[in-house]
Amino acid sequence: MLTLSQVSKAFAGRTLFSDVSLQVNRGDRLGLVGPNGAGKSTLFSLILGESSADTGRVLLEKGATMGFLPQESAPVGEETVLELACAVSPAMAQAQRTIKRFENAQAAIEASAHCSVLSAQSDPATPPMTEHSALSTQHSPPTPTEDEYHHALATFDELGGWQLEPKAKQILAGLAFRESDFNRRARTLSGGWVMRAHLARLLVMEPDLLLLDEPTNHLDLESLYWFQDYLANYSGAILMISHDREFLNALVDSIVEIAHAKLHRYRGNWDKYVQEKAAREEQQLAAYKNQQKEIASLQEFADRFRAKASKASQAQSKLKQIERMEKIEAPLAAQKTIHFKFPQPPRGGSRVITLKDVNHAYQNPEGGADLVVYRGLNFEAERGQRTVLVGPNGAGKSTLLKLLAGALSVQHGTRDLGYNVRVGYFGQYRAETLNERQTVLECVLDMPNPPAEQTARTVLGSFLFRGDDVFKPVAVLSGGEKSRLALVKLLLDPPNLLLMDEPTTHLDIGSIDALIGALQQYEGTFIFISHDVHFIRAMATTVLHISAGQLTPYAGNYDYYLDKSRATSARAALTAGEKLTNDQPKQSAPSLSTSSAGPGLREQKEQRRAEAEARKAAAKAQREHQRKLEELEMQIATLEGKQRDLTAELEKPETYGPGGAAMQLNRDLMAVAVDLARVTAAWEALAARQP
Repeated sequence: MLTLSQVSKAFAGRTLFSDVSLQVNRGDRLGLVGPNGAGKSTLFSLILGESSADTGRVLLEKGATMGFLPQESAPVGEETVLELACAVSPAMAQAQRTIKRFENAQAAIEASAHCSVLSAQSDPATPPMTEHSALSTQHSPPTPTEDEYHHALATFDELGGWQLEPKAKQILAGLAFRESDFNRRARTLSGGWVMRAHLARLLVMEPDLLLLDEPTNHLDLESLYWFQDYLANYSGAILMISHDREFLNALVDSIVEIAHAKLHRYRGNWDKYVQEKAAREEQQLAAYKNQQKEIASLQEFADRFRAKASKASQAQSKLKQIERMEKIEAPLAAQKTIHFKFPQPPRGGSRVITLKDVNHAYQNPEGGADLVVYRGLNFEAERGQRTVLVGPNGAGKSTLLKLLAGALSVQHGTRDLGYNVRVGYFGQYRAETLNERQTVLECVLDMPNPPAEQTARTVLGSFLFRGDDVFKPVAVLSGGEKSRLALVKLLLDPPNLLLMDEPTTHLDIGSIDALIGALQQYEGTFIFISHDVHFIRAMATTVLHISAGQLTPYAGNYDYYLDKSRATSARAALTAGEKLTNDQPKQSAPSLSTSSAGPGLREQKEQRRAEAEARKAAAKAQREHQRKLEELEMQIATLEGKQRDLTAELEKPETYGPGGAAMQLNRDLMAVAVDLARVTAAWEALAARQP
């Protein structure tokens, strides 16, 4: 479907690609990897036609469609979230705008006419408002004519518009948009949510080739799982850049590595790529060494006997043998993670922070009962702990981190810092403290104990600020760049209690390894939230599971937690547990320093006694499950009948004549399509949950 043939590309005097080729077929799942600056974004630009190759060709199969999700800063206008998700092509977007303007204008005329009737009844001297006067008050583009409206309806129908909105709503819901968000102006959303809306648009569009640049950066864990499952069943080809090793492991069937201006394709996921690359390099090194020994032996013979007449022809033969050899190149050294001795924080007391009998609740903006997150929370952290917080979204992980950081005030109970403890918090709004009038380098040097400039530039380089990037004003940086800059400042002036919420977001794989290297040197206390399993395994020595505001400590690393919690997978274990409701939580569990988790004898006996009752309940649950399925199937049949009837009416020519009901029928058909999609989704979800 996509072919790159002998492509070369240089930029600013540097060769990014030299005579590279790549074939992407339908159904392929490719992960694109390589160090920052290797040319990943340039390769996407070549494929999209935004830049041209110096030599070679980039060919896309005729009729094939492409969709691209940039890492940051996708454009947005005045459309709503739902309209943006449905804008799968320029023609569709234009048809939507025409239909919306015409129907809004018709609604305004009807409302004006109704007001005129009421006004005339109350005051006969008041002249009725005409269509012209009603519309002349609107400061908007010209109202489409009826012909333009019907043409837009035909385009909308031809492009599958009636099915788009229900599909878009399902996808938006999967990406954690609430129904109340659908009609919000997209420009009122934060940058991360705008990117989610653009991701929804691409999934609704279903292009033949999906190009994704760090698609998980703006997703929470549950949205990430939904997205991962969606892509697993995606019908088109996927070419993605991602720093998330688990995401790559779950989805890709090949890794394409950019290294030293070449593309190297490895079959399998990320883990297989790492293994195969190491094996290839080992074989190449062994072959290279053997050949070098042979060359040295031949050269030694030639050098020794070149001057002897009796051996001169043999010596010359050895030299020609060396020339004829197909030389094996030495394996190119992989880009090494920068090893730098980071400053260490001042030593504090053995007890770092204590929360005692803490209550915390969030006020319900819609009235009603407050959402209680913690009641009677007790927590204690000791010097040197490296603890990851795990649990489902909404269980209280970020709230606990903010309580520890002092970003949220304790509503009841106490928060006590230990001796000589200084807190550093790398949270969701991590970039707010940066001085936007400074350059990147000035910002890093602006601290009580500034590092040497060369040291600062070395560390900045390992976090993707290279060359002239260090002279950029902070004000022009993207959200991801500001996040990385805040991380560098924190590492160069570390506190002895470090609290981090998703620190690997906006980093590439090399930068994540650099961060791991820095934090493995760190001698303070480290408590963090992350969805990156590789990072968690490298950093966490203890795990704190949070479920509905209750804490369960595991006095071991992440693999210990997986074993004790009987998790089905390393990633699923991150969100196992219960979310909060207004009836939760119960009394909190003890602090991390008390004991490890695991079922006791009493729990085992209770479990055996409960098994008999569970078996009795299973038959009843099965019957109830079947009854609900049958009810939903009846609703689906009824809605499908309505859909057929409405479609038949819309196919009649008289429907579009004067006094026809095309507008109302279209509205009714859309409403039925939405209901049908909702009920079908409910049936599918219920069918998948066999009791």
